[in-house]
Amino acid sequence: MSDREPTVIAKTVTRMVVPIIAVTAVALLVQGHNLPGGGFIAGVLTATAFVLLYVIYGLDTVRRTLVLRSEGYGFLSGPTESYARAFAGGLAIAVTAGIAAVAFGVPFLTQGVVFVEDIPLYGELEYASALAFDLGVYFVVVGSLLTIIAVVGKE
Repeated sequence: MSDREPTVIAKTVTRMVVPIIAVTAVALLVQGHNLPGGGFIAGVLTATAFVLLYVIYGLDTVRRTLVLRSEGYGFLSGPTESYARAFAGGLAIAVTAGIAAVAFGVPFLTQGVVFVEDIPLYGELEYASALAFDLGVYFVVVGSLLTIIAVVGKE
């Protein structure tokens, strides 16, 4: 590994681009039930933002500032444990979203839509149950990609 420090330009561009990537990921996640996008692409974009931070600022800096440290055991110590928890939590959310439809007597993963009206300054808000599934997929993708990157980065 090289001891070269990233340039000021690289650090500045990263500080400007990562929030844009994050906002784009959130927008794709929220619009996923109506337009192309959703949990998978939003998760890939979020993982890309983390990788960019890792490359420019280093793994130790990202761990110190962004990832909650927790005491782990063996293979899942440090941030990898957090990523595994994101994966497991996302999988639980996605499965729960699918099973919830069965609880209402409709086929697995059937989408329901609720319209909330008379919201000040916004008007009408549409909430589709597919958003819960997309949120689960998002956490699965982020957790799995960052786990892969963390494990490969250790080698």
